[in-house]
Amino acid sequence: VEISEDQLDLLKYTKFVSDAGAGAIASFIGTTRDTFEGKQVVKLEYEAYIPMANKKLQELCVEACDKFQLTKIAVAHRIGVVDVQQASVIIVTSSPHRKQALEATQWAIDKLKIEVPIWKKEFYADGSQWKENAESRAKQSQQST
Repeated sequence: VEISEDQLDLLKYTKFVSDAGAGAIASFIGTTRDTFEGKQVVKLEYEAYIPMANKKLQELCVEACDKFQLTKIAVAHRIGVVDVQQASVIIVTSSPHRKQALEATQWAIDKLKIEVPIWKKEFYADGSQWKENAESRAKQSQQST
């Protein structure tokens, strides 16, 4: 688990999860895109409550390993400014077979967006706004019903 202001390095996390017993390594890289809902995105800026974010990411990793019988998992998230085309989040999983690694990677990014206290501000050519994850909003409405 890593939360960093530095650029994320896919190779570093891939090497971390590599294992002689793993027949599969799957990865997800979330990057800053240049448009959102017709607006030109200039950059993103992430903030986190780091002690809680680290705790939640550790819990996510333990749960993913148990749920999907993973060999290893690495999760890294940027904070601070993330320019267009740079990685905001990287998740890499390894497992004996591809199905577990692929499913775990999808599950992990969805869970991260729902539960980890990391917030995103989008900067557009004509202004900025804080963004809430749709996944988090959906969880909140399920809990209130």
